[in-house]
Amino acid sequence: MPTDPELIPAPVTAVTCLEDRAQVERSLALDLRAGVQRLRLGPVSALAVDRTLHAELTADHEAGVLDARIVRAWTPRGPLPATDDSVLRLRVHALEEERRTLEQRTDRLRTRLDLLGRLAADLLREIGEGAGTGETDPTRWCRELDRVDDERDVRSEELRTAQARLTVLATELQETEHAIHLSEQGPAELLGHVELTVRSAAAGPARLRLTHLVPCALWRPAYRAVLDADTVTLETDAMVWQRTGEDWSDVALTLSTARSAAANEPPTLVEDRLTLTDRSPAERRTVEVEVREQEIADLGPAPVLGLPGVDDGGETRVLRSPAPVCVPADGRAHRVPLSSVAAPARSEYACAPELSPLVTQVVRFDNSSGHALLAGPVDLVRGSGFSGRGTLDFTAPGGPVELAFGSHDDYRVVRYAEESRDTATMTQRTTVTHTVRLHLSRFSAPGAQGDRTVVLRERMPVSEVSAVEVRLRKEGCSPAPDAVDDEGIVRWDIALPPGARRSVTLVYEVAASGKVSGL
Repeated sequence: MPTDPELIPAPVTAVTCLEDRAQVERSLALDLRAGVQRLRLGPVSALAVDRTLHAELTADHEAGVLDARIVRAWTPRGPLPATDDSVLRLRVHALEEERRTLEQRTDRLRTRLDLLGRLAADLLREIGEGAGTGETDPTRWCRELDRVDDERDVRSEELRTAQARLTVLATELQETEHAIHLSEQGPAELLGHVELTVRSAAAGPARLRLTHLVPCALWRPAYRAVLDADTVTLETDAMVWQRTGEDWSDVALTLSTARSAAANEPPTLVEDRLTLTDRSPAERRTVEVEVREQEIADLGPAPVLGLPGVDDGGETRVLRSPAPVCVPADGRAHRVPLSSVAAPARSEYACAPELSPLVTQVVRFDNSSGHALLAGPVDLVRGSGFSGRGTLDFTAPGGPVELAFGSHDDYRVVRYAEESRDTATMTQRTTVTHTVRLHLSRFSAPGAQGDRTVVLRERMPVSEVSAVEVRLRKEGCSPAPDAVDDEGIVRWDIALPPGARRSVTLVYEVAASGKVSGL
């Protein structure tokens, strides 16, 4: 069986990027000979998953693939710089050589200083012994001590200079290596290629399609919302990372939320036994109640705690890049544009003083992009420029989108809450009166004109038992609320001219019979 010794280039032509891996597709034209032959295609990423390799051959005549496998070869990089190395790599090699020479010199200087210290100690001991026996030679002793001290000073200065140079070299070497990390990518030591055994009934052209999975690739959605008067331009992008070992150049990119690694297993059934018991006389006389916080849920997927990845609403979503993209294998985030749509928006200045004293500009519009908006971060831009970063929840096509474009510093909201309790002597009926006072001020710049409507929202409890009654005292509210919904959210639309101040009062009662406890 003939084997083609030349390596046939097989660049990546299409990529389907999943949450934590990617399916790579290679499509190329081949000129086959009649009979059975072996082809070598590549190079391919050494991280390719062998069991996912699939080869498909199409031709006008009868042809097929007999065997396809990935073969890897290890070519270690030598320690010495190569002739084709960049200037930065040659600089790193020169710095390492200089550092190695200085380290050896500092070792020799430390050894010499240690010997000089021992020599000085021996000389001082000789002086002490000679003075004890009456043999004195001050001239020689002074000359020897001065020579040792001079030598120690010279070597200490040389050691200090070498250590200072080592510190400078370490900093310069670190900066150079960081520059290499940012600008270059080292050659791969482990490379792979595909060995393909094909059979062709006749010589002629054929089309080959190779697919396989690779790890170290993922994507996440990202958005950019630009507010211009009554129009919002929403740009949908994808942040793509990949470190597969080969660049994706001019590839057709498809983004999917499929979780190929997740096991599809039905939930485990557990026994749920219900029992019916009679209440005791004490339980019949009293009703236990408690106040709890309940989040108001909208339409959409239920959040799943601890589930990583993209929130796709429980259904696999597929997005495609409108143009070929290039994603280098550097492990950094690369932004890929997917779609851009301009939609009419409804804007309001809203404030919930119980949660925050800030007045925020909230913009609402419909998702007219033609595809689902996956949950992800969104960069907010309005007339003054970049105003912050928010979060976009999962939104179905045509569904409502709500974005907060930041607070306005020319408003101030102050909230005061009071509570009073009254119990009737005869009926033992308890009434708790809640009074909430809100003071809203607008500090506008000189020359500002026109009223601006601020939507204030406060909440009152909602009773789920007939023994507890919640009533809004409209005669005590000033002004009267514009709306009260079924969830107990009270709303006022306050029109504020520049430099104005308004006060809002909310009064509601919670009444309970004498058999209610826990209120």
